[in-house]
Amino acid sequence: MRMWKIEPHNLCRKHLLGEHVELHMMVGTLNKGVSIDGYLKNGLFEIHNIQTRHNDIVKEMENRGYNHNSPLPTFTEFVAGNIDSESNKTELFKRCEGCRKRYEKTKRTKAVMV
Repeated sequence: MRMWKIEPHNLCRKHLLGEHVELHMMVGTLNKGVSIDGYLKNGLFEIHNIQTRHNDIVKEMENRGYNHNSPLPTFTEFVAGNIDSESNKTELFKRCEGCRKRYEKTKRTKAVMV
């Protein structure tokens, strides 16, 4: 499980929907009282940003015309975790050509608009 913490519009379908599922999984893990120390230690999640990230992911899903029918369960939010979004971006773009292409297209579009 991980939060990529990059702009949701840069995520390919697989990573957008995957992160959505993983946010739900993390809330389930928190609600069960299972240790999340490894996720926090390895910079994979920011507990204090789960709800905001879920909202951002859902907004992007809806922008793409996907149906969203899974509100995030309630959980006790607390400040924990720190994600390096730049290193995540580098890692994701090495792994996924689809995400890399979406990012490059967005960069080109923004450059033309300026």
